[in-house]
Amino acid sequence: MTYRSGPISGPLSGFISGRLAVLAAAAVLLVATMLPGGAATLDTVKQRGSVNCGVSQGLAGFSDRRADGGWTGFDVDFCKALAAAILGDASKVTYVPLSATERFEALSAGRIDVLSRNSTWTLEREAGLRLLFAGITFHDGQGFMVLRRPAILSALELDGVPVCVQEGTTSALNVVDYFRANSMRLTLHTLRTAADALKALDEGRCDVLTTDQSALFAERLKLARPGEAVILPDVISKEPLGPVVRADDVAWFNIVKWVGHGLVNAEELGISTTTLDEALRSTKPDVRRFVGAEGDLGTKLGLDNAFAVRAVRAVGNYAEVYERNVGAASRLAIPRGMNQLWSMGGILYAPPMR
Repeated sequence: MTYRSGPISGPLSGFISGRLAVLAAAAVLLVATMLPGGAATLDTVKQRGSVNCGVSQGLAGFSDRRADGGWTGFDVDFCKALAAAILGDASKVTYVPLSATERFEALSAGRIDVLSRNSTWTLEREAGLRLLFAGITFHDGQGFMVLRRPAILSALELDGVPVCVQEGTTSALNVVDYFRANSMRLTLHTLRTAADALKALDEGRCDVLTTDQSALFAERLKLARPGEAVILPDVISKEPLGPVVRADDVAWFNIVKWVGHGLVNAEELGISTTTLDEALRSTKPDVRRFVGAEGDLGTKLGLDNAFAVRAVRAVGNYAEVYERNVGAASRLAIPRGMNQLWSMGGILYAPPMR
């Protein structure tokens, strides 16, 4: 048999060329799908000129709407810090109030760029819903608030007592587990919204409200007789709360994550709204990296190197955000507890900015 080398011609040549073109196009598509979302969300935010931020429908200390229509709170301040870091203006935020049942669908559908709404980080929400939690901004735990039953001092005394909870939350799942694990009878009323659950408690349809402890401090203020409500000391779950993004844009995920880490690192470095100008003149290597005087950290995120400076100037460091909204300087007066820096006895921790 004789083999002939050289270019292939005729119909076979056209067939092979066509197949190669198809394979090349498929390869390009495969590579594109394997790459992170790049700056897709970032570009959209810049072109729009604002960050679409999902928040709660009204939770004191976290995301609450003022009489003038403006928003305030711990979660709101994160939205402001993000807008300041990216757009240079903390006011460039469009707030989208969302219920517990609609929050993740709104994010998946692209109605919002980031969800900053007291949401618990779980495996199901990341793997099942294809979302990414960009760190923990608030370490919380589920608790119980009791009304009309002053003799109850522990959650273990709630056998048969009517309990209200909001649907679509980890609280609704945790309370069932807790009562089952402790062989207690559970009389559960599941309400559509947090406001509905609180109203049911106030009207006597239940005597206990269960949700994150931070939310209990906020909801107690709305009761007709807040002084008669007792928040039990029991904590029955881990509730790591933080901002959430879609899993299809790693570059955007990194931006959201490092804005949060920046606020924590700022506190640890002693950089606040009152010391920021001093920090800009600092000779300390870690401070110089933070403010963008050394290194190239911001550009690696697709921003400029002063992104963290703008975030802190807009809302302050983590301690300032916490104390102003939910801590000692607020109506809620929630002790920092676990949310204290790791170096101060808490578990709050951020990777180094270097």
